[in-house]
Amino acid sequence: MQLALESITRRVGTEIWLSEMSLAPTPGQITVLLGATQAGKTTLMRIMAGLDTPSSGRVLVDQRDVTGWPVQKRNVAMVYQQFINYPSMSVRDNIASPLRLRKERDIDARVRALAGRLGLEPFLDRLPGELSGGQQQRVALARALAKDAPLTLLDEPLMNLDYKLREVLREELAELFGGSDSTVVYATTEPAEALLMGGFVAILHEGRLLQYGPAVQVYDAPASLEVARTFNDPPMNFLPGQSVEHGARLSSRHTVRLPLQPDADGDVTVGIRAGAFRLAPAPDDLELQCTVQLAEISGSDTFLHVHSEVGALIAQFTGVHHFELGEKLPLYMSSRDAFAFAADGRLLHAPARRGAH
Repeated sequence: MQLALESITRRVGTEIWLSEMSLAPTPGQITVLLGATQAGKTTLMRIMAGLDTPSSGRVLVDQRDVTGWPVQKRNVAMVYQQFINYPSMSVRDNIASPLRLRKERDIDARVRALAGRLGLEPFLDRLPGELSGGQQQRVALARALAKDAPLTLLDEPLMNLDYKLREVLREELAELFGGSDSTVVYATTEPAEALLMGGFVAILHEGRLLQYGPAVQVYDAPASLEVARTFNDPPMNFLPGQSVEHGARLSSRHTVRLPLQPDADGDVTVGIRAGAFRLAPAPDDLELQCTVQLAEISGSDTFLHVHSEVGALIAQFTGVHHFELGEKLPLYMSSRDAFAFAADGRLLHAPARRGAH
């Protein structure tokens, strides 16, 4: 199924919830809507589903205009943040409900197969209220899979789960829907989910579509500063600089060598991902003298907040590292890891992916 949104807008009173945007999710793939809260993700999904009507523009399915069609006339499966199941029906009956509506055969075998894929077989005869939050969300996912709809919408389905369960279900969702014939649209605020899901990503900000494309390509070459801000966690470091011959000058002592075009005169912003910093130098690295302001250990990573000669920085290191507040230390970075953005925010240079040919 080819879903296409053409010049969609959504206004509520005097507020613009969606600015004019066009988007055609790639059929049979996962498209992730990535953006902060109130970026427009849920509004866009409700228009895709037929729960809301756009203020202007068209919704097309296989080139047929379905803009005014209600959700009841569309074959869409949806999973929300909340665990929406039928509370008085067993897990078995919840999963079976869309199969019975279609009057399919071998319903019990299908239910058992889906329950097996999602680890729900021991709970088939329980009510949803007797399950944990993660198990209830698995029931909702199983019912969406059972519907076998050509369009499946997942609106931040892992938000209300604990950290460990989110990690497990992220991987499972990528496997479950990665091999599906359904076009899957998945909304999240977390860049890691967009990368883990693979497929395509649409970057949204304040109701505007900033960039759409294969997730890895958008991550490697964000079209603008705003895309780079959205598609990095921890945030990308942005350092003000001046365009000079062969690069960008951050200070009288620090110049990042970059292949900037001659028309990139004036102010530029250099972007460095937190994971690009090192504690030990490599050949041709820039050395930045820093003062430790905060060190956080999260999972298996250490996040270091420092004040440096060129501004405030966040560095990310694998493993557990111990730093003293106020400690002075050097951090090292390579020009090969640097992005450059023009004064108007557009991308001027992105580093080559390491190991790419």
